[in-house]
Amino acid sequence: MHVLVVHNRYSSAQPSGENRVVEEEVGLLRAAGHRVDLFERRSDDIAAKSLLGKVAVPLLVPWNPGVRSELAARLRAERPDVVHVHNVFPLLSPAVLAACADAGVPVVATLHNYTQVCPPGTLHRDGRRCTECVGSAMALPAVRHGCYRDSRLATVPLAVSMTVNRRRWWSGVERFFCISAAQRDVLVRSGMPAERLAVKHNFVPDPGARREGEGEHLLFLGRLAEGKGMRLLMTAWDQVAADGGVGVPLVIAGAGPLEREVTAWAAGRDDVRYVGLYDPEECRKAVARAVAVVAPSTVMETFGLVVAEAMAAGVPAVAADHGAFVELVEDGVTGLLHQPGDAASLASRIRRIAADQDRNREMGQAARRRYEQGFSPAVGLERLEEGYRSAIAGRTESMGGCK
Repeated sequence: MHVLVVHNRYSSAQPSGENRVVEEEVGLLRAAGHRVDLFERRSDDIAAKSLLGKVAVPLLVPWNPGVRSELAARLRAERPDVVHVHNVFPLLSPAVLAACADAGVPVVATLHNYTQVCPPGTLHRDGRRCTECVGSAMALPAVRHGCYRDSRLATVPLAVSMTVNRRRWWSGVERFFCISAAQRDVLVRSGMPAERLAVKHNFVPDPGARREGEGEHLLFLGRLAEGKGMRLLMTAWDQVAADGGVGVPLVIAGAGPLEREVTAWAAGRDDVRYVGLYDPEECRKAVARAVAVVAPSTVMETFGLVVAEAMAAGVPAVAADHGAFVELVEDGVTGLLHQPGDAASLASRIRRIAADQDRNREMGQAARRRYEQGFSPAVGLERLEEGYRSAIAGRTESMGGCK
């Protein structure tokens, strides 16, 4: 197949699991013999724009007519079999859907978050779950609360885009890929067309290295942010340390808004190491040396890439008992689940997973088997191809058998 991937790359200043997923899917498809081209914008490019150009960016979030024209012309010239849309914020906009309709090319879209029903895409506000905008015709609550970057002004373009483009998304995409069943359930309840929503978990490349021995540390790998459970983890680890620790340190790798707070908390401690951002190879090595990976997110994660990466390396996880983590981690079999937002529950699971080495080893082996069955490249390729074929067939049928 000839696939055109449409994606607005996130800023390189922060690690992006979504960027990685796009890159890895492109590589997977090309290795399987498919032709894959890219239509991209980069958020990094905003910094180089003129003052007027920067001012215009929020105005183009709901609709970018220049992107529509450019993409439609390219589609007519190249005639791909299918367009795969990922992120369109902030430089592409849902105008990409109109371009595909102009050229008569079927569309699949991966929903990496909840932006179809929540302007910031998190279903989270002020330290708790929030669904005020889910199912509503307008996203006024998000503007009132300033849900994006704690700013009403910054939230307006996202709220407008969600409101005015809702039907365009629902009618312009042949097949949506939800990256977990938990995400799909939320979207179906919001009114999205269930028949177009398919579950396609992200795949994870085989790291080529698995854990040997008992592990050297507990590992948090991700964005240092409130929603990722960073403060919750610090509180829980202090409780663990007060009880004598677990015999191995906590390694924290990542960057984000809580970096200074994490740095100060870890300073001078033997039981905590903050190592900053790891490159991909360092990440693989750190995961393979872990007793367990800790994923204490307080938000409803749509997937949980770090947990799947741990499973690939034969390492169990301690994760919050909500969202997609429930699909990834079978409690007591491939890892342990803790009560979301509860530091004492998280601390008890950390102690438990580090205390019983034989059981930990068994969970790691079970996690690897789960990875092979559900999150391997072979499974990922099969589900991608199936989704593309379905979208192409659906568009052909709607056109009366003509492509």
